[in-house]
Amino acid sequence: MLVAVLLVTAAVAGWLRTRSGALSRPGTGPEGGMQESAVLAGLGVRPAEADLTVVQFSTAFCGPCRATRARLQQLQRTRPGLAYVHVDAESHLDEVRALDVRRTPTLFYLDRAGRLLGRSSGAPRPDQLTALVDAHTGGAG
Repeated sequence: MLVAVLLVTAAVAGWLRTRSGALSRPGTGPEGGMQESAVLAGLGVRPAEADLTVVQFSTAFCGPCRATRARLQQLQRTRPGLAYVHVDAESHLDEVRALDVRRTPTLFYLDRAGRLLGRSSGAPRPDQLTALVDAHTGGAG
């Protein structure tokens, strides 16, 4: 019995590890990410100013948040089409609830028109984050 429990636990942990930081697409219903875009606009996010805007919700005690923030700031320096917005989740609890942010870092990706391209929860892998940014900003400049 103990071996079975350990195997199930290992399988679930592995599955969760592969999902951490993975991009999920917005809903395909009639709202299709419009509610999220409206909440983000209320935070002062202005996606019209860049090809891709990445909004990161973080907390002060989150180690992966610091690494993700550093990676996005580095990408922003070399990709002029990228805008990065950091939001302290602890200071914006109403928005956290409205956007269903359940862990940090959570990132929202918006195009120039303000459409939500997707979101990720947990630290994205650096290579995946770079590929996503390059796909929407035209790569390193």
